[in-house]
Amino acid sequence: MSGRRSRSRQSSGTSRITEDQINDLIIKLQQLLPELRESRRSDKVSAARVLQETCNYIRNLHREVDDLSERLSELLANTDTAQAALIRSLLTQ
Repeated sequence: MSGRRSRSRQSSGTSRITEDQINDLIIKLQQLLPELRESRRSDKVSAARVLQETCNYIRNLHREVDDLSERLSELLANTDTAQAALIRSLLTQ
């Protein structure tokens, strides 16, 4: 057994994730990803690809949130004060 594995076992105590649990989580991630969701069950997708696509998807979501935030800021800046206050109050609910 490598030193790295024995250290991780010592630090994690008795709570260890099993290979089956990892596989179940990979399948759940795959079902959440638009790029991979349509893959047929018979099409085996590697865990590495699922993880890579997950990272890509999260990056794209961050970009989309940033873009939408910027558009909202511009919208609020170009509306009158009463409308902007109404929009802000709706967003904070």
